[in-house]
Amino acid sequence: MTDMIKCEIDQAYLLETMSAMLAIPSPSGMTDAIVNFVRLRLDELDIPHKLTRRGAIRADMHGVQYSPDRAIVSHLDTLGAMVKGVLPNGRLEVVPIGTWSARFAEGARATVFSSNTERQRVRGTFLPLKASGHVYNDDVDTQPISWPNLEFRLDEKVHDPAAVAAMGIEIGDTIAVDPQPEFSENGFINSRHLDDKAGVAAVLAAAKSIRDAGIDLLMDCHLLFTISEEVGVGASHVLHGDVAELVSIDNGTIAPGQNTCEYGVTIAMQDSSGPFDWHLTRSLIELCKTNDIPFSRDVFRWYRSDAAAAVEAGNDIRTALLCFALDSSHGYERTHIESVEALSRLLALYMQRPPLFARDASPMGPVGDLPTS
Repeated sequence: MTDMIKCEIDQAYLLETMSAMLAIPSPSGMTDAIVNFVRLRLDELDIPHKLTRRGAIRADMHGVQYSPDRAIVSHLDTLGAMVKGVLPNGRLEVVPIGTWSARFAEGARATVFSSNTERQRVRGTFLPLKASGHVYNDDVDTQPISWPNLEFRLDEKVHDPAAVAAMGIEIGDTIAVDPQPEFSENGFINSRHLDDKAGVAAVLAAAKSIRDAGIDLLMDCHLLFTISEEVGVGASHVLHGDVAELVSIDNGTIAPGQNTCEYGVTIAMQDSSGPFDWHLTRSLIELCKTNDIPFSRDVFRWYRSDAAAAVEAGNDIRTALLCFALDSSHGYERTHIESVEALSRLLALYMQRPPLFARDASPMGPVGDLPTS
């Protein structure tokens, strides 16, 4: 294998980028602001890019070989909610954007983005229908945890549907949940929406390290930033025909029965869509082993990423999934800077790696040897 440079990851840049993205609301369907932010970061790194028709970003880090080439994909959209209707008391009926439990919505502060040009942002709180023990006694503990059992209380003097309508809030308006980020001195990062803004920050930091070191890549590497992964669309539309290998960046779930590396990289061997590519996955494992990057292997039962959407759309590609550690995914999330930085280091090495596949798409080198029994 050609010698690769162990790039220095700018941790301050990584943390600042993550913090700035967490401050930008971006539920699926409302991603223009976060897309514009990432485009500015790409401009700063002198990485050319363009938007797809749907509004996702395809950036190009050019190399010596342009076909076949590789891509790294992460997603900019987050979970959220939408106004389903207005209840008789002037509170909002809500439905989720993406898949997440109503358990993690209860008590969350959030913003309704209304269509009213004079008052586009209205604050409020998600509450269960029975929210006061002084009124409902033990019923507050026994009521179902479900989205139909939630309402959204507006911080406005509204007590009926007519008053809500007068404010310009309508069915279909998007609700963005506050991230409430906290960056601790010991490296822990608590926030909603670390999935996948921590992953996006890792990708950008890796690209910056390549630029800072003045490294010429051996093959083109496309940085893809999708806008609808949380609703299952993901990378289905953002690829082009030259991409032979796609590495998806997302969260690795910390929980009993899982083998996620809390302070390193987790390499997924399989998720709910099936096994990842034998050759590509094991080449990433080898990069970790030979470059002292802490890692683990894991299998996820109820999980899918941008990679699954790309394959299901008919793309003839090999895929892998790399993860930063995440506790309480799709809820009150927590990661550690060591995990995100380790992911960024691995990505910087992967961008430099010689082509894994020949132009006829057959495996090259020792990782191409499949077991015979």
